[in-house]
Amino acid sequence: MTSTLVFTDMDGTLLDHHTYSFDAAKPALDALEKKHIPVVPTTSKTFAEMKVLREQIGLNGPFIIENGAAVYIPHGFFKQKPAGTVWVDGYWCKAFISSKNYWLKLLEKVSKEFRDEFTHFSAMDIDDIQAATGLDTDSAKLASQRQFGEPVLWKGTEERKQAFIKAIAARGATPLEGGRFVHISGNSDKGQALSWLVAEYQRQHVSKVHSIALGDGKNDIAMLEAADTAVRILSPVNPPPDIQKEEVHTSTLHGPEGWNEMLTKLLSL
Repeated sequence: MTSTLVFTDMDGTLLDHHTYSFDAAKPALDALEKKHIPVVPTTSKTFAEMKVLREQIGLNGPFIIENGAAVYIPHGFFKQKPAGTVWVDGYWCKAFISSKNYWLKLLEKVSKEFRDEFTHFSAMDIDDIQAATGLDTDSAKLASQRQFGEPVLWKGTEERKQAFIKAIAARGATPLEGGRFVHISGNSDKGQALSWLVAEYQRQHVSKVHSIALGDGKNDIAMLEAADTAVRILSPVNPPPDIQKEEVHTSTLHGPEGWNEMLTKLLSL
């Protein structure tokens, strides 16, 4: 027997890039629920954001936060305690990297070289975060509650941004370019988190897993390459991520419309 797990980016994939709506994906979401196929959000968003979003969308399974920094698994999803996890706020948590404060210290070290060319969440107030993301006040407050990494909002040129990425990487960080921000954290990614959860699912269910991943940005590449089936969702602002994989599907529609289109097609929903 083979189980299917769906791993999905949020912003620009399951959620519309501009409006954050998931309405267009509801038909596929409902069909997946009826087939008991877990949908695992795999996102740059925080634990605080995902607790609220999962409830809004109607998801009750595991979720992966901050670009693969940690996996949160609700009690009851597995019969046994997942390997290497600790109990946090009602979830089993598997963390892969150091906490946010470590990366803030690294940003301080490069700030003199790139003075006034970037800002980051911990230096921004809620109004600034709203302006940069388009989020409402409550959502911006949730987005600011980061545990493992730090989003950087670049203000300079593309050439200088690449120099910044090189400088911060030389100090041990693993920068990831998302749709709006450069995320500064450690050597973790969505692909590593996906692979860990798939292995744990296979161990506890004693069944094979077919993983499907959907994403629209550079920070989704590791997830898409780690999955059995990779689905690129067209973005209104970013080119499709360059995937080094034989089987890659690309939607013809943007965001949640493309999400609904491709899962309906691939799983005959």
